[in-house]
Parts: sequence; structure tokens; C-alpha cells
Amino acid sequence: MRLALDEAERAVRGGDVPVGAVVLAPDGTTVLARGHNEREAAGDPTAHAEVLAVRRAAAELGEWRLAGCTLVVTLEPCTMCAGAIQQARVDRVVYGARDEKAGAAGSLWDLLRDRRLNHRPEVVEGVLAEECARLLTEFFRER
Repeated sequence: MRLALDEAERAVRGGDVPVGAVVLAPDGTTVLARGHNEREAAGDPTAHAEVLAVRRAAAELGEWRLAGCTLVVTLEPCTMCAGAIQQARVDRVVYGARDEKAGAAGSLWDLLRDRRLNHRPEVVEGVLAEECARLLTEFFRER
């Protein structure tokens, strides 16, 4: 999560909401890819930290299936990101702060664990939650 927090701080420097993500290889320690929000920098509404990290991890592996991989992200994924995570077959999602307004991994929706879908990753929430939430709160307070 500390690596994801570092990525989140990079987003702030680019004028974006501080969300960072890291994809770990199946060994649980090797970092395959990193990402942070780049919507403002790229002018791309889909440039969320999770989507970018998942895309980069797939490129690194040379395939779209991220079986055995773990996505670590500072904020609970939204519906778009949860869909990308589910489609990429990520095995585990670890997130920090809950997103009561747009979260799709247990807060507002629970897309990742929806039994109607063909793939349901393990979800671990609340890792360094206060630190992750504080970064977001400070960002929006300054705005």
C-alpha cells in the first residue's frame, strides 16, 4: 500500500485526485505495474489509477489475464475500475479508503463479489485506510 500511496502523491503533482495503484505478480512481491490518476494530465476520463495499472500489467505479462495477480489501490474502485478488474481476472484486490459515493467493492455497490459474474476476486479492504483517506481529504480541502 505504501507504493500505491507514493503513486497517489504523483497524481496530486499532476493536478489529479490522489489515487494510486500497484499490480503485484502472483508471487505477491514483484511489482508488475504502477498507476495513478491521470485524467487531468491525459484528458482521458478512463485514466483512473486502477485501469492504467491493469493495462500496464497486462502489457508487461503479454496477456490480458492477470490470474494470480493482486491489485493494491488507495481508494475503493468505482464501477468502471471494478469492471476492468473483473474482466482482467485479477485474483485479489486490496484497497485503503472506502468510497461511500462511488465505491463498487462493498460500499455503494459490490460488483467485484457479485455472484452473477463469472469471476470474483478476493477483496481486502481498509489497509492503511486512514492514511489513504487523509490524502484525499487534504486534496479536496485545498480545492
